Amino acid sequence: MQKITTDFLIIGAGIIGLTLAYNLRKVFPEKEIVILDKEDGLGKHASGRNSGVLHAGFYYTPDSLKAKFTRIGNQELKNYCKEKNLKINECGKVVVTKNEEELERLHELYRRGLQNGVEVYLIDEKELKEIEPNAKTYQLALWSPNTATVDPLEVLSALEEDLRKMEVKFFYNTPFKKWDGEYVLSDNIKFKANKVINAAGLYADKIAKCFGFSKRYVIQPFKGLYLISRNGTPFIKRNIYPVPNLKNPFLGVHFTVTVDGKIKIGPTAIPCLWREQYNFVSKLNLFEFFQISSWNLKLFLTNQNFRQVALEEIRKYRKSYLLDEAEKLVHQFPRNEFNQWGKPGIRAQLLDVERRELVHDFVVEGDDFSLHILNAVSPALTASLPFTRYVVEKYILNKGG
Repeated sequence: MQKITTDFLIIGAGIIGLTLAYNLRKVFPEKEIVILDKEDGLGKHASGRNSGVLHAGFYYTPDSLKAKFTRIGNQELKNYCKEKNLKINECGKVVVTKNEEELERLHELYRRGLQNGVEVYLIDEKELKEIEPNAKTYQLALWSPNTATVDPLEVLSALEEDLRKMEVKFFYNTPFKKWDGEYVLSDNIKFKANKVINAAGLYADKIAKCFGFSKRYVIQPFKGLYLISRNGTPFIKRNIYPVPNLKNPFLGVHFTVTVDGKIKIGPTAIPCLWREQYNFVSKLNLFEFFQISSWNLKLFLTNQNFRQVALEEIRKYRKSYLLDEAEKLVHQFPRNEFNQWGKPGIRAQLLDVERRELVHDFVVEGDDFSLHILNAVSPALTASLPFTRYVVEKYILNKGG
């Protein structure tokens, strides 16, 4: 078996793994950095299957890591895309309401935006018509001019190209198998590292447990489905979102205008039965099936918010229901344009098993030898550059933060 020694070993070549390597290289220009991934290339999971939205940062409570890094990350990733001549659609976003109850939550989003230093505006129906004529709201809406969309696969590819130029080594088709106390073992390679950094997304909790972490957490996967416009009919020019239920970490069915002008409806947040349940048979794992199903059942019986999410989201397997939800956000809606399903994604949502609650914020655990990035879910793409810089500074350089 081949043996490889390195200073830093990063498990996972998603957006968090790549930006970790990017920030590590800036601090440690002479150190060896290795990234391994079980897949044969980039973007096979959440980092390459998300909507590509660069969020502005007004959804998140002011004391959270998401609030701390989303606004900064929005600008940094825009700058990176412009520097690399990557596609970007600086279309902005409106958040619309349907009733008085949602109006109260809209005001809460506005307060959070102001507290987080985000440029965000409460607008009336007349102002909304000027910004996005087709959006429909009850009395007020929220306008976020800094929300944008990018092509996540294009961003990943640009980062990989930069990292290879920086002499970061990539090992694809190299799954993490176990940690034997000295080596990280894959199929045919043993890696010995001074520091192991786990950014494995859907499997981050399992790997963390091998090192004695993630004791109170497990990943509960949720499937995101999208419908894509067939001809890209420009019936909207801005992203249009509903007011979310702030008790849950999901943003609801919305319209996204992509970098190539197509319009997407989604995503769903349907509880999965195993980690890579992209369809009804893909990579079925019976152990995962029983473990995840067991937690789904426990949450369904004991957590009212989860029960409401599960019952609502399962209905979205029906295309007609998904379209009905989207239609509530606009005046004119060409339903017939949306007859193509996009590539599904799976959200690696962390569950606190002690509190039996879904975790809203990013979570980092570790010690002097290993570091584990848990719950790197939306807006991880947006926040990735400053968030991973913070991880390097706080947990590797020990600067606090």
